[in-house]
Amino acid sequence: MSLTDTELKKTKPGAKPAKLSDGGGLFLLVVPAGGKWWRFNYRFAGKQKTLSMGIYPDVPLIRARERRDEARRLLAEGIDPGENRKVQKAAKTALSENSFEAVAREWFAKFKPGWAVTHSDKIIKRLENDMFPWLGSRPVAEITAPEILQCLRRIEGRGALDTAHRAQQNCGQVFRYAVQTGRAVRDPSGDLRGAMPPAQRVHYASITDPVAVAELLRAIDGFRGTFVVQCALRLSPLFFVRPGELRKAKWEEFDLDKGEWRYLVTKTKTDHLVPLASQAVATLRELYALTGYGEYVFPGRDPQKPMSGAAVNAALRRMGYDTKTEITGHGFRAMARTILHQDIGIVPEVIEHQLAHRVPDALGTAYNRTKFLKERRAMMQQWADYLDKLKAGADVISLRGQTV
Repeated sequence: MSLTDTELKKTKPGAKPAKLSDGGGLFLLVVPAGGKWWRFNYRFAGKQKTLSMGIYPDVPLIRARERRDEARRLLAEGIDPGENRKVQKAAKTALSENSFEAVAREWFAKFKPGWAVTHSDKIIKRLENDMFPWLGSRPVAEITAPEILQCLRRIEGRGALDTAHRAQQNCGQVFRYAVQTGRAVRDPSGDLRGAMPPAQRVHYASITDPVAVAELLRAIDGFRGTFVVQCALRLSPLFFVRPGELRKAKWEEFDLDKGEWRYLVTKTKTDHLVPLASQAVATLRELYALTGYGEYVFPGRDPQKPMSGAAVNAALRRMGYDTKTEITGHGFRAMARTILHQDIGIVPEVIEHQLAHRVPDALGTAYNRTKFLKERRAMMQQWADYLDKLKAGADVISLRGQTV
């Protein structure tokens, strides 16, 4: 006799397990602890087997019967429903492990240790916000170029064309990793070359007019913020390193007696050496009395951490400078690069090596920390002297390789 919903609702657990049959091999197992389990008994290849069909009432009577009927259909076709379920489960697991999101997160975890935190954070947020919601659950091997382009168009549509290009680049890295690990046969993102308008490269705001530079240097001397931030401002043009490298500078990296700062460039994973002009050493010795007890040259409010990444730009804004159109912390690099070459006459190769840029030469060698070191030492002192003359209002005459 078939079961009814009313009968199932009224059924209470007893002292022993009870079976309520619905026919065709389907029954409800009621256990003393209160659970009600759908089961299906069947024979396959001469063996008695039992297959779970879910829990009541999560699986209602009508759904349990549908599952029973599907199992009986498989039996009629010579298929063991229990083994078929295992195969389907394994296929779903494999599909989940080979989804775009799973492969992307695996790729990210593999390469994240080699990236700066700010860089890795941008990559994962880009994928999570703009790619995973639409492509995350799709098998990585089945994703097509039009699907990727549709996601990129959404990013472009909100006016973030540069982000769209970076997202395309990240997708290409994920697909190539999928190919390398045997979960895809090709990278479909390569088919999108030319599908989006080129991104307009945005240069960091910088001051390269010597007269305006002189005004900036005097404004820095008059800065009324904390001494730590003022020192960071004073040293920014003397070092012209990346802002993140400046704020994370550690005292253990400096040898003030030798006039050297050695550290690892996080962007390229290369050792870098900054020769220190006498003016830079003087500022550092003055600052050491205040922060030399700790790890960081420029500690933040928490002495165990470096100052905020926004500290220098915030200080520039307090001084009245627009960090979008006039000068930004990163802009001190362009300032030095431009004036050192155009006004002072330093050869570009020496400047580029001091900027820790890779500069291949005729022999195919790239940046190394000691190349042009003698010339770089002289350049850094000459640069500091030049800035002092600008700040003092002295007339600076541009010559090839020297200032008067």
